[in-house]
Amino acid sequence: MPDTITDVSAVRRPISQANGLPNAHYIDQGVHAEERQAVLVDNWAGLAVASDVPEIGGAVPLTFLDMPLLLLRDKQGQIRVFQNICRHRGMVLVDAARKIEGAIRCPYHSWCYSTDGRLVSTPHVGGPGQNTHEDIDRDLLGLIEVRSFIWMDVVFINLSGTAAPFEMINADLMARWRAFDKPLFHGGPASRFTLEVNCNWKLAVENYCESYHLPWVHPGLNSYSRLEDHYHIEATGKFSGQGTLVYRQISDSDGSVFPDFTELDSKWDKAAEYIAVYPNVLLGVHRDHTFAIVLVPDGPERTLEYVHLYYAAPDTSETLRTKNAAQWKEVFAEDVFVVEGMQRGRHAAGFDGGRFSPAMDGPTHLFHDWVATQMERHRGLKAHAAE
Repeated sequence: MPDTITDVSAVRRPISQANGLPNAHYIDQGVHAEERQAVLVDNWAGLAVASDVPEIGGAVPLTFLDMPLLLLRDKQGQIRVFQNICRHRGMVLVDAARKIEGAIRCPYHSWCYSTDGRLVSTPHVGGPGQNTHEDIDRDLLGLIEVRSFIWMDVVFINLSGTAAPFEMINADLMARWRAFDKPLFHGGPASRFTLEVNCNWKLAVENYCESYHLPWVHPGLNSYSRLEDHYHIEATGKFSGQGTLVYRQISDSDGSVFPDFTELDSKWDKAAEYIAVYPNVLLGVHRDHTFAIVLVPDGPERTLEYVHLYYAAPDTSETLRTKNAAQWKEVFAEDVFVVEGMQRGRHAAGFDGGRFSPAMDGPTHLFHDWVATQMERHRGLKAHAAE
C-alpha cells in the first residue's frame, strides 16, 4: 500500500469544475508504484517499435518498469516479447542487442531456449552427462511470454494479461486511422532519437494532447499552423489529442517532397493529427510520414522519450529524412522546458492539480480522467480482494 492515498474525485468532475491530478501523482514514490500497476501494467503500454528488430533472430534487451524484457523476432518472423530471464535461476539471458543465430543460451548453466520461447536444452540437469531429469519438464519451463500487439509499428504490451484485446479497446482509433494501417518504413538511424526529460511521463502526454501552448512554445510552427487552425480530438476513456488543418510538407532544394501514402482521403492533403494512445504512446500522422513516441518512465520524475519517424516508401531522400528529423527534434525539444517546469511546480505544496480551460484543455482533461478511472478501478479491485 502506498504511503499516500490520493483523492482523485475532483479529477472526475466535468472539465469546468475539475482539478488536475494531485501533486503526489508526479513526485511520490508510493503513488508512482500504485499508478505503475493500475495504469501501465494493467493496460496496453508501449514498449518499443518492431523496427528495433528488423531481422529474423534480432533480439533487444529492454528494461520496462524495472522488469527485464526481451524484444525478439522469432524464426517465423513474428515479434515476441519475453521476460529476459532463465527459468532455472532467474539469470538475465541477453544483456546486449544481437542476432540469435541458434538458441538463446543462458550464460550461467547453459540452459537453452528457441526463439519461440521453448526450453530445448538442459545440459547436465540430471547429473554429469545427463541432460534430462524426470522432475524437469521442459514443456512447462519455456520463457515467460508477455502479451503483445503491434500497431503503427509500436509494440504494445499488457504485462498483467488482464486487459481486453488491444484491437477491441482501440477499435475507434484504428478505424479513424485505417488509411495509415499499411506498411510503414522506418527512416533509419537518423530518424530515431531519444530525449531524456526530467519530468513525470504523464506531463509529456498532457502537453502533447493540446495545442493551447503553441503560440508561446512553438513560434516557428505557429507561424503557419496557428492556434485557430487546430481542432480537438476527444474520445472519452479511449484516446485524445489534436489535429491541424494546415500541415505543410517539407521540400528539398529542388522542390521534391516525400511520397504520399496511397489511397488517402483528400482531407489529408492539408490535415495532420496527433493523438495520445493511453497510457504512454504519442502518435502523429501526415500525408507523407508518421511518427511514434514511446514514453518510458524512470521513476516518478524522469522520462525517456523514444522517437521514431516513418515513411510511405523505403527509398525516400536521405537529405529530406535528415531535415525532417531535425525539424521534429527541434519541436519536441522546445517542449522540454515546459514539462520540466511543470514537474518542478508539482513540489509546490499549495498546488491543487490546477484548473482546465473548458475551451482549450478538453483532450488533456480526458487523459487525467482516464488515469483517475484506472486508479479507482485498481483500488476497487484491491478493496474487494481484501474483503
